[in-house]
Amino acid sequence: MRLSILTAAVAVAISSISFNAMAAPDQETAASARDSEIAELKAQLAALQAQVLALEERTDAQSGVNVDTAEALDKLANNSPKVETKGGIKLTSADGKFEAALGGRIHFDAYAFDRDIVDTTGTTEFRRARLALTGKAFGWEYKVEQDFAAGTNLDGLRDLYIARKALGGKVTIGHFKPYRSMDELTSANEITMMERSFSSATGLFSGRQFQQGIGYLRAGDNYTLGATVFNLRSPASPRNEGAGAAARFTYAPINNDNSTLHLGVSYSHENANKGSANIAASAPYAGRRGPSQTIATTTGASGDTVDSIGLELAGAFGPLFFQSEYAKANFERPIGGSQDVDTFYVMGSWMLNGGHKPYKPATGVFGAPKVAEKGLWELTARYDTIENKDVANLEATSTTLGLNYYLNPNLRFMFNYTRGDNDFSGDETGQYALRTQFIF
Repeated sequence: MRLSILTAAVAVAISSISFNAMAAPDQETAASARDSEIAELKAQLAALQAQVLALEERTDAQSGVNVDTAEALDKLANNSPKVETKGGIKLTSADGKFEAALGGRIHFDAYAFDRDIVDTTGTTEFRRARLALTGKAFGWEYKVEQDFAAGTNLDGLRDLYIARKALGGKVTIGHFKPYRSMDELTSANEITMMERSFSSATGLFSGRQFQQGIGYLRAGDNYTLGATVFNLRSPASPRNEGAGAAARFTYAPINNDNSTLHLGVSYSHENANKGSANIAASAPYAGRRGPSQTIATTTGASGDTVDSIGLELAGAFGPLFFQSEYAKANFERPIGGSQDVDTFYVMGSWMLNGGHKPYKPATGVFGAPKVAEKGLWELTARYDTIENKDVANLEATSTTLGLNYYLNPNLRFMFNYTRGDNDFSGDETGQYALRTQFIF
């Protein structure tokens, strides 16, 4: 910049001198005029040079400020925690070694009954009202989840564990679901019907949804292998010495973006011991808060066992989804011999305006469909039955038709009509149920 201004000034001076020399009528007058103009031009050049120097110093100073500011901003960004607000709230330390995320779910239900033999009461309730804190620290994952709809103390405790990658998989220690039953392991936010099937804790494993113990889960692109050792105590129940073990293996011979075929097998063993509560299978055949039928019971005081094996078949092909499980359990009893319980369900759904249920190979279950701006409509149906093979007519079935509307990834509305049938009592109660589900 400085050279350009000086070059222009010198050019102007030379042209002025040449012009004045040609125009002066007198040599002395011309010389005097020339000297005066040269002096004036020198003064102008000095002033211009001073301005150029001042501008250059200011530019250098500003560049230094910019560099310092950039370095300060970079340092601030690299040493400040990262905050994300998509869905829930997530905080990550600058070095990425610590995380904490807050989320939750609200399931608000309303239901009414077609009463038959059993007296029932229709009403509204919060089916689930949970807050969950998840994250990691020092290489360990953690989760703490409380369901306020089930109680504000230990009655409402759900997941409470720490976990760490090890031996090619993940080890979990604490309070969580044993690896058994596909429908049980599917999140309540993603189940197809409002309530789970009889092959889960809504039937065969009644009241034994979360257990305290240690588990190992290994998963690949199309398989999972999980095993759990646990006790039979819930957090709010008295201490006991009952213990159990469960294992589950799944394999998906077909698994791509649009098509999945799932196969699975699971085994569960529960051994009652000192202080154990009764181990029972109970079927709420007309929906939650409706009538229920006890199918089989192993008394905790007997010290007997309950063993079950389950088979799984499920798939998602474009908008079509189906899922089915068969489980057979043996309930030992101190008097009268053991009793065998069979349960089976088949469930399906159809996305009316596009959509596809994605497969989660890390856990071997299906998730919620990806929701577009126009929302998704899903027709659903399920037939579910459970039977005690050793007691005449001790069988309950339920047939459910439903409609789900996914307004966006966080909000879903569900409608179910369930027709129950209790062969033992002859009751045929029906239930109309509506759920507003919001997750964050």
